[in-house]
Amino acid sequence: MITLREGEIPAIRQHGDYAIVAITKHGVEMARKLHGSFSNSDLYYMSKFERGDEEARGIQMFEGSVRLLFPALFPAYKGLIIIISLGAVIRMIAPLLEDKKKDPGVVVIDDRGEHVISVLSGHLGGANELTREVAAAMGARPVITTASDVQGTIAVDLFGRRFGWEWESDELLTPVSASVVNEEQVAVVQESGEPGWWLYDTPLPANIRTYGSVADALAAKPQAALVVTHRILRPEEDAILANGVLYRPKAIALGIGCNRGTAAEEIEAVIAETLAELQFSVRSVKAVCTIDLKKDEEGLLAVVQKHGWAFVAYTPAELNTVAIEDPSDTVFKFTGAYGVSEPAAKLYSGAQQLALVKKKSGNVTISVAVIPFPQEGSGAADAAR
Repeated sequence: MITLREGEIPAIRQHGDYAIVAITKHGVEMARKLHGSFSNSDLYYMSKFERGDEEARGIQMFEGSVRLLFPALFPAYKGLIIIISLGAVIRMIAPLLEDKKKDPGVVVIDDRGEHVISVLSGHLGGANELTREVAAAMGARPVITTASDVQGTIAVDLFGRRFGWEWESDELLTPVSASVVNEEQVAVVQESGEPGWWLYDTPLPANIRTYGSVADALAAKPQAALVVTHRILRPEEDAILANGVLYRPKAIALGIGCNRGTAAEEIEAVIAETLAELQFSVRSVKAVCTIDLKKDEEGLLAVVQKHGWAFVAYTPAELNTVAIEDPSDTVFKFTGAYGVSEPAAKLYSGAQQLALVKKKSGNVTISVAVIPFPQEGSGAADAAR
């Protein structure tokens, strides 16, 4: 709990580059949803709206005037996403303003979530791109007023952020961003993940081309690359990252069944071992899916809570609607479903074929699906231009 007092700069725990702040009931609801999907963000809201899961989710609550929170947030974060009225925000941040080269980007959202407004440091602070990303994540209208906002290209550090994509390393964000804005040849390689990352109504800039594989991009010899994949790259593909950023989309669904009382450590070890065998990144896992008999399984709950994964439990009737390769009369006898991990992974992902149908390891059974986001019609697939 953060207690805000006049004349004191509060201690905060910064983990991400962006802070989300809310002080109303509706604002907190929106902020929680945005925090759940907008990776690399920290969430702050008033303690009177406590839900009970804040500690587990890394949410920081405060009591006192929110005005006293901003002196701590301003120097710490790259951007602030504030769900408070625009006039109040301007009055609160005015004493903190220094220089457009130093001030964070500030974005304001109205209490109904209809408008996302770029308020401060639109270009150098990245507020304009942050506004577009947040608006897209919320289905809101972006409001950007800077007359020079005409370049219309990819913000490398925000790429896919509204989908929850994470970069593997931020080491080359700056040089890759420079290649994008300096109109050098840039490859976007997308093997998985949501297709709708291009936010403009205009075509991609001429210096940016899209490719379906790392091999195709390497053959084109780009000066920089943005690679979106759930896979661990092979050694011969690593050259694409010489001046490139690797993004991990949330594209993997895990179907899991386990014996009652299975320890979280065993479940997590099976997940890690299985993903390593498939050469998939654990950072691309989106959800763990199972049967509703396991919705209170402590080991499963501990694992999904630790990683922030979605946890979905299906009824036996729902699982039995899915055609599976390895139905089991024994499983049906005890659960009412002919399978757990395999149909659960298929139901959640919508995949017809699984990357791993079913593997039994100790007390755990696991299936793995890659979510088949349709790549056509993304507004960006124009490699043949």
